[in-house]
Amino acid sequence: MKTLLKNARILTLVNDEIIEGDILITDNRITKIEKNIKDKADKVIDCEGNLLMPGFKNVHAHTAMIFARSYADDLPLHEWLFDKIFPLEEKFIDGDIYHLTKVGILEYLTSGITFAFDMYFHTEEIKQASEEMGFRTTILFTSLNDKVDFMEKKVLSNRGDNLVNYCLGIHAEYTTPIERIREIAALSHKIKAPVFTHVGETESEVQGCVERYGKTPLKLMIEEGLFDYGGGGFHCNYFTDEEIELAKKHNFNIITCPCSNLKLASGIAPIAKYQKAGLNIGIGTDGAASNNALDMFREMYLVSTLQKVTNKDAACMDGYDVLKMATLGGATALGLDECDVLAPGKLADIIMIDLKNPAMQPLNNIKKNIVYAGSKDIVKMTMINGKVLYYNKEFFVGEDVNEIYRKAQEVTDRLKG
Repeated sequence: MKTLLKNARILTLVNDEIIEGDILITDNRITKIEKNIKDKADKVIDCEGNLLMPGFKNVHAHTAMIFARSYADDLPLHEWLFDKIFPLEEKFIDGDIYHLTKVGILEYLTSGITFAFDMYFHTEEIKQASEEMGFRTTILFTSLNDKVDFMEKKVLSNRGDNLVNYCLGIHAEYTTPIERIREIAALSHKIKAPVFTHVGETESEVQGCVERYGKTPLKLMIEEGLFDYGGGGFHCNYFTDEEIELAKKHNFNIITCPCSNLKLASGIAPIAKYQKAGLNIGIGTDGAASNNALDMFREMYLVSTLQKVTNKDAACMDGYDVLKMATLGGATALGLDECDVLAPGKLADIIMIDLKNPAMQPLNNIKKNIVYAGSKDIVKMTMINGKVLYYNKEFFVGEDVNEIYRKAQEVTDRLKG
C-alpha cells in the first residue's frame, strides 16, 4: 500500500526548516520526502499547501479516566483523588477500561496526538483498545498487583515498530511501599530498563516523604537505584537544586502537565529552570478527570506562558522550543526513535495542520503560531502507522463512533450508580 501526500509544507524536525514537497509512504513507513514525487500510489492526498509534521507525543496519560470528566471538579488533589476517584475505580469490571480508552483515543486524534504513555489499570484492555483503533501506546506498569516476571516478559517483548509497548514504573512514592520501590529498581537493573513515576507533584507529597524518610521523593528514589537506567517523572513541580543535579546525572526526563496542575492547584513546574539545566522535557495531558481536555494545544500554550509570567520575562520559553517538547521531547523521553521525525525509513506518524484556518493566517512564523494561536480546529489529519485515522473532522477507526460513545456512557453511569 502506497500513500502519497502531495503539495505540502513539511516540518520534518530533522532540522528547523519548513520545506515544500511531497511525502511517499509505503505501508507504515516513509520512503521518500522530495520536491515532486512521481511514483504511482494507491492513495493520493492533496495537502493544498498545508503543513505536515510529526504527531504530538502525549507522555503522561490516564486515557480511560474520561469516565470522571467533570465528575469531581473544583476540589484539591487529595480530596479529588481519595474521596472521588478511588471509590469509582474500585467498581471497575472486565471490559470497562477497554471501552473508556477508545473514547480517549478519539480525543487524542482530534488533537494531533499520535502516541500516549498510558498509566492505568487492566493493561491488556488498554492494549486491545489501542491495537483495534490503530493507536500507538506505551503502557506503564504501576499496579502493586503486577508480578515481576510478568512485567519483565512484557518489557523485553518491546520493539520500536510495535503499536503497543511496555515500561516499568510505580504510581508514586506516597502510594508505594519502599519494598516495592526496591523490587522495581532491582528489575530495572536486571533488564536495563527505564522507570517512570509521579513525583514532586504537590508540596504535601514532598513534605510527607521527608517526614517518612528524611529525604525528598526524587532523592529517595534515586538513592534506591530506581533511575539508574533512566526514566522520568510526571509533573515535577517541586524539585530542589540538588534533585535537579541528580536528575541530570541519571538521564531523568521531565514530563510537565500544566493544565492538570493548574486545575488541581498543585503548582507550576519550573520548566525554564529545567531547560536551562539541560534536562529533556516532554508534555502530557494527564487524565480527563483532572484536566479535563486531552488537548496538546492547551498544554503547549501554558508551558510557554506560565514560564513567562513566573519568571517575569516575556522572552522566556520560546514557542518553537515548546513545540519541540511536544514532539521531539516526548519521543526522546520514551525512546521513540522510529517515529520522532519525518525522514525516509521512519514510521509514518504524521499530522496535517490546516494553514487555511483563520487562526493560522496570515503566515508569519508558522511554528510559533501553532503554539500561540493553535487549537484542535487546526488539526486537519492524523495519521498513525501509515493509516489516516482522522481527516476533516471524520474518524476512520473501523468502528461506529457513536457506538463507542454509547458503551462508554453505560460504563460511566454504572460507576456512578
